[in-house]
Amino acid sequence: MDNRPTNFYQLFKNHGLLMKVEKNHHIYHEGKKANDLYFIQCGIVQISKETENGKELTVRVCSKDSLIGETDLFHQFNKQNHTTSAKALSYTEVLTISKQSIEMFLTEQPALMIEYLKFLQNDNLKKQSQLRDLLMNGKKGAIISTLIRLANTFGEEVEANKININYHVTNTEIANLSATTREAVNRLLNELKTQEIISLDKGSITINDFQFLKDEICCEDCPISVCRID
Repeated sequence: MDNRPTNFYQLFKNHGLLMKVEKNHHIYHEGKKANDLYFIQCGIVQISKETENGKELTVRVCSKDSLIGETDLFHQFNKQNHTTSAKALSYTEVLTISKQSIEMFLTEQPALMIEYLKFLQNDNLKKQSQLRDLLMNGKKGAIISTLIRLANTFGEEVEANKININYHVTNTEIANLSATTREAVNRLLNELKTQEIISLDKGSITINDFQFLKDEICCEDCPISVCRID
């Protein structure tokens, strides 16, 4: 099913400026002026934040049809700086429109405004769901829920209950996304591999028993639009 936000995509397609971004190049940097929003047409984008000691933490991994940038509109802080950085992990194309222009389009088009409000609501539900898993399921549950979200975002069902994650993710990235340590991720992935719950091949993860992971964290079967990493 096509989950693309139709009206918003058409807005960016009709009025957006196309940016072609090579792998490992930035779309925007943390601390710089956040004057625009970006709609990903193709590619994979890492959203990260720098800690006080200079460490880069991955907070989201976004792909086609994701909206990125500072999405807050219509208030006194709409000229704020970016709170994160966005870097292309593969060749990426994004369409960009100024936040000022988007505010004008939203004011003039009620259907577009409704779609944007739905997007914000779904984004809030994703954040609440992720925070719940991080707080209530412990380190192991946080890592497993991250694997489930990666599967829901980048997964391809190979056969019933078996999903290949079409994104080469490092253990450090999984640790960042699950607010744990790389050592904890290493231990759990090796444990799951020994049990043949997952298979590992040069950074590629295949989940052989998706239901097992869901049962481990007492999955509430949230809609896939909510249980995602983007």
